[in-house]
Amino acid sequence: MKKIFLAFLIISLSFFRVASSRAAEIVLGVVRSPDNAQEWAGITERLDAAGIAYRTIDIAQINRASDLAGTTVIFLANIETLTPAQVNALDAWMSQGGRIIASGPVGSRSSAEVRQALRSLLGASWAFPLPQPSAVQGMRICTGDWRNAPIGAKPCDTWVSPELTATPVPGGVLIPAGLSSQTAATWSCTGTQPCPNTSSPAVVTSEQATFFGWQWGSKGAASAETDTAWLQATLSRYGAIELTDMPVARRGGAVESRREGEGEQRQGGAVESRRGGEGAQRRGGAAERDNSQPAIPKSPNPSQNSSDPADQVVPAQSDPADQVVPAQQEINPDSQTITSAQGNAMRQELAELLGRVESALLSASAANTPANLATETPTEAGNKSATRPATNQGAAEKAIVEARQVLQVFPQLLAQKNYTEARRQWVAARRLLWENYPTDQPVAQPEIRAIWLDRGTIVRAGSERGLAAVFDRLAAAGFNTIFFETVNAGYPIYPSEVAPEQNPQTRRWDPLAAGVKLAHERGMELHAWVWVFAAGNQRHNVLLNQPADYPGPLISAHPDWAGYDHRGKMIPTGQTKPFLDPANPEVRRYLLKLLDEVVSRYEVDGVQLDYIRYPFQDPALGSSYGYGKAARQQFRQLAGVDPADISPSDTELWRQWTGFRIRQIDSFVAEASKLIRSRRANVMVSAAVFPLPRNERLNKIQQNWEEWAHQGNVDLVVPMTYAMDTGGLQKLAAPWLTLAAGVNNSAPALGATLILPAIRLLNLPEVVAVDQIQALRDLPAPGYALFAAENISNRLHGIFSRTQGCAGANCTAAVPYRQPFATAAGRFKTLQRQWDFLLANNQLKIAEPQLSEFTAKTQALESSLNLLATEASAGHLATAQQSLSRFQAEFDGWMRLYSSENPYQVQTWKNHLATLETLLRFGERVELPR
Repeated sequence: MKKIFLAFLIISLSFFRVASSRAAEIVLGVVRSPDNAQEWAGITERLDAAGIAYRTIDIAQINRASDLAGTTVIFLANIETLTPAQVNALDAWMSQGGRIIASGPVGSRSSAEVRQALRSLLGASWAFPLPQPSAVQGMRICTGDWRNAPIGAKPCDTWVSPELTATPVPGGVLIPAGLSSQTAATWSCTGTQPCPNTSSPAVVTSEQATFFGWQWGSKGAASAETDTAWLQATLSRYGAIELTDMPVARRGGAVESRREGEGEQRQGGAVESRRGGEGAQRRGGAAERDNSQPAIPKSPNPSQNSSDPADQVVPAQSDPADQVVPAQQEINPDSQTITSAQGNAMRQELAELLGRVESALLSASAANTPANLATETPTEAGNKSATRPATNQGAAEKAIVEARQVLQVFPQLLAQKNYTEARRQWVAARRLLWENYPTDQPVAQPEIRAIWLDRGTIVRAGSERGLAAVFDRLAAAGFNTIFFETVNAGYPIYPSEVAPEQNPQTRRWDPLAAGVKLAHERGMELHAWVWVFAAGNQRHNVLLNQPADYPGPLISAHPDWAGYDHRGKMIPTGQTKPFLDPANPEVRRYLLKLLDEVVSRYEVDGVQLDYIRYPFQDPALGSSYGYGKAARQQFRQLAGVDPADISPSDTELWRQWTGFRIRQIDSFVAEASKLIRSRRANVMVSAAVFPLPRNERLNKIQQNWEEWAHQGNVDLVVPMTYAMDTGGLQKLAAPWLTLAAGVNNSAPALGATLILPAIRLLNLPEVVAVDQIQALRDLPAPGYALFAAENISNRLHGIFSRTQGCAGANCTAAVPYRQPFATAAGRFKTLQRQWDFLLANNQLKIAEPQLSEFTAKTQALESSLNLLATEASAGHLATAQQSLSRFQAEFDGWMRLYSSENPYQVQTWKNHLATLETLLRFGERVELPR
């Protein structure tokens, strides 16, 4: 064994020296903490014995990225407790090219926010300890698809010799964070003892991190030979690391983003702002991090001597607008017990994930069924033996079968109090579904596929030619709607005759003119995305070398236009943007003139209103906003009192003050909508909004978007339903989609307006992004919006190109807000193909005479929808609506047998039928003659 080890070590060291000679020499920093104090002697002994040079870093000294300067690889050995500031520092340092090695239950005793952020940084998380020592079984790792393949690496290879991994090791199960993470080794039992952890990940690697599922350097864990072999092999992979000199752009790092279209973007090295509606940020260089990560509070005491300009700009607490719903389901590594509530939540999460994977697989199967089968009636198809299209669906089908089995035995395991096995099977089933999500075939339906094209990406493009490459990429990925960042932080991106100053970073050209041309050439729509009342951005000041307190070009030129909080501050504590006073007549005239310029000068297809609100406040905590000079004067005339002199305890006056501010936003939306449509009637008006409960939203940001929808002042409402897992997204989006569709109500509450939920890609694993899109496709939604273009990784772009890219019929698919009647007909055709496919494979069992009735009603509804799509009229609309209503009334009866085993899929179909209702209602407003 020792000879084998020495031979391997010599080879590894030789490779390491060669790799290091080709790039900057690796500087390994090993973090010392009270958590690994007992193992510290063993850690350093093994490092010294292997001849690995390193520097010791005290964890208490890590507060910002600059504290890690000069280090290329950080080793977090068995550190269970980290603070938000430390994770943020690691995140910012990794954005400059740094790599991490971790071992043991890293972060397991930290806060939920820190654990979630570490899951993103490390590409995996510690789930639970093994019930017994197990061997580490190395796997073949394929690097061909990686953007940063290790120098000299083969396309697929093993890291460590099998002879070094046979000895059982006490450790724990790791959970990969997404498709960008690979399992480099699994746990495998030896001897005849039971083996509940077979195939569970023991080592997980991603582009910038490697995670060992045991306590490295502990004498009670792996042998010195095993520890050293794995560490040396990992360092060999990192032989080409090279740090950039770019400034740290993100403080708060692992977090911060949300957006309302409002957020932070990284631009050629500095940090730029956009949003996630309000704040998405780019993770370093050309390659962005796509793993799951929630908002983490920034360090409360940033050094005043920091050389990082962003350190001196960003407030001590994260903007409420930047918060993202964290993952809902946590696996508690500190407890072996699974409570009844936890068990129910785990089972529901697995069942819903299973339903979405099955739904995606059915969509793929039906969409790729031979055309002759798709044109047959359900009865004809049911009388034939269908052949599945030649695809690699077998793995997904196997994963579905195994997940179903786990759902059956899971309650029994809990009843037996076999929590370890229940947890293991749940983790394994969930991982298997993630790893085999159908992403190799077209699955999309006629839908809105929108994406925010952020200012940072536009600026980096630098010219029409550069921007053409961006539009080519988006078109290949199947997007049909571009929200093009047009006015940001008070600066238009185009040369304006209305605004005081064009964005200095685009003065050499007109990106908006180029964008409109490029979009239309590719059959896409371009909607001008405009920040309305947010007039500046402290983070944007860094890019333009402006002072930290610069309020932006508008307020700088017109100080009386500014709004203030109850303390007289232009920017509320914890936020980064000054706002205009919506009650100021001059502000309103300026903004309307600016919108008029955009719509009149450029052939934009739509206008999106962003930051159409007041800044975040919380009256219950004594904070309020809206005390601009004009607002105070107008309210004093209205109520006889200065609003600065009242408080929430003055119930009636405070109600009037809140209502006054709500009306300022409502009336501006109405005026803007009227103006835009008067210039060009076919321009769509949308608004990026928060999905908070209505009362909370009215009190905190005065954003009354239900009223805008009900009055028909907006065509699309885009709620920023940002969450780090699919369950969180569904909780945010489903209530509004249900309300818009009029489900369980006699009439829809939002009029003839489409609700388009949004997904934030920043730090979201690719497979979770795919899953969230599938969740929206299974809800009564007309499509989805993604924030933002800069966060589409190469891997995610490949998935989009395969599943929704422009190919054949997809190239001419109707866009729901532009052709709602044709979209309804196309969507129903998609449903028919699914039913045909299931009938042909004897999976959709409908007995006679119900099958004949189902067939007749299907054909009748298809005919009425097709006729409406080709000859829109009030009479044809009434016929289609009546046919759809009758079909929905009988649908449950037809699906009674199938629903007993497939309730998720039947509910999905009912949601799709509800979407048809919404599309017909929307079409009545936009397609029928007035």
